[in-house]
Amino acid sequence: MEELIRATRVRIYLDALKKNLGNLRKVIPKETTICAAVKANAYGHGVLPVAEALRNAGVEILGVSSPFEGIELREGGDVGRILLLGPTVEDEIPLTIAAGLEPVITDAAYLSSLEKILAMSPETADDKSANRIDRFKSILPTKFDKINEKLAVHLKIDTGMGRVGCRPDEAPNLARRISGNAHLFLAGTATHFPSADSNNPEDIAFTESQIACLKKVAKKLREAGINPGLIHASNSGGIAISPKTSLDMVRPGILLYGYGMAPNGKTRPIPIMEFVTRITAIKKVSRGTCISYGRTWKAPKDTWIATLPVGYADGYPRLCSNRSEVLIAGKRYPVVGTICMDQMMVDLGPGTNARLGDEVILFGPQGPDAAELAALVGTISYEIICGISPRVPRVFLQ
Repeated sequence: MEELIRATRVRIYLDALKKNLGNLRKVIPKETTICAAVKANAYGHGVLPVAEALRNAGVEILGVSSPFEGIELREGGDVGRILLLGPTVEDEIPLTIAAGLEPVITDAAYLSSLEKILAMSPETADDKSANRIDRFKSILPTKFDKINEKLAVHLKIDTGMGRVGCRPDEAPNLARRISGNAHLFLAGTATHFPSADSNNPEDIAFTESQIACLKKVAKKLREAGINPGLIHASNSGGIAISPKTSLDMVRPGILLYGYGMAPNGKTRPIPIMEFVTRITAIKKVSRGTCISYGRTWKAPKDTWIATLPVGYADGYPRLCSNRSEVLIAGKRYPVVGTICMDQMMVDLGPGTNARLGDEVILFGPQGPDAAELAALVGTISYEIICGISPRVPRVFLQ
């Protein structure tokens, strides 16, 4: 018997994910490593199936934003390299180490916290720290249960993002500390682009200055006898603008999920998420009838209204009220009235062939897509796809 799941769901097309990855590989140097961003539940798509598909397609490293995201991958059976993209509070460092994640060192204070935890053992640590280490070790696969094994780390340089990272002139000293620690080795040296997805000449020049700065830091480390590891900076925007930003490793995110600029203007990325629901009610209303909370929409003529079992609690933006469209049997229809927590309404027009149970595409590769919804409400596609609620089932299709 087919499993009964909620009518409102998202379909994740893993074959489209692999196509996007394949198109990305065509525009970066063959030897460039790929670190695929799977943070935020793989941008709302469902991290474990997405991560498995990426690993099967040859992705060497996965990127997460917190140690708890890393531990979810480990508990799901992933034993590959995982890059922890940002700093954490000190309490989370034992989990980072025990899970075998590769943390990014952003400043001297974070490195000091890491050094302190690495120096601990259950015998020398205070009771709170020792218990935390043992608890984290107990939930991890055997491969990652040694708190004091040598740990790969990456050094983050702030070349203009202004978020996290050490100053370029601080990098040599931090690299020396990392290289001199028996429990650490420097696996990479990185920065982050704030405007690599822009064709504005000033932004292009700024990105190029960041690349030059990062390369200069790497050169200084080599001159000091320190291997900087993988040099990496490029996100989806950087990959799309120019292959020369690829360096030793790229960190694609939104491009894999089907949004953002096409690499070098070539094959457009394919949205891999399709947000769908089904019609649960249809009623004919007279001209002048108001629909939904606040009476924000009034029927200009006699028309048919369909009710859908989806709302802002599922991640469909309330700001799309009276602005967006949905797709039913290949035709677009306007969303009317205020979008509710669990329901929304669509104007089918004065005559309709729609029936109860018909499928409705809210967004996806057939259109409208998440970028279109984002433009309506003044945000970006990232926020739309990441905002799909956990209560919406994910269905993974090959």
